[in-house]
Amino acid sequence: MATKPVTTTGPALLSGGNPQIPKAYGDAPVQAYIAAMPGWKSDLGRRLDEIIVRTVPGVAKAVKWNTPLYGIADQGWFLGFHCFTTYVKVTFFNGGFLDPLPPGASKTAGVRHLDVRAEDPLDEIRFAEWVRQASLLPGQRM
Repeated sequence: MATKPVTTTGPALLSGGNPQIPKAYGDAPVQAYIAAMPGWKSDLGRRLDEIIVRTVPGVAKAVKWNTPLYGIADQGWFLGFHCFTTYVKVTFFNGGFLDPLPPGASKTAGVRHLDVRAEDPLDEIRFAEWVRQASLLPGQRM
């Protein structure tokens, strides 16, 4: 008797390779998102998560709108990231108050972005400092 091959499928990848992960709170959905990030982006996602957790012990995590979010309980979300075709966009929800400012402006007042590409290594020291500063600001309710 022939057996069917076992196939495993991960989350669907949306436009730009962004993983489609159901809305959920905690570390598990964030890790599922990171594991599903395509190619080099998955390694970057793991590194971003490690830096955030190390910089902000006890950070709250969730996935909403197919985006991992990081925040402080009862204060809101301060950071999220999202996959695009050629880069990962890190969003600081109150990034306009960070010093120095993250390089990417936004149409939304106060929001700043950091676009990380495979060919442009992440400045981990500066990123950790932005995370530290952002975690001390009021977060966004989402």
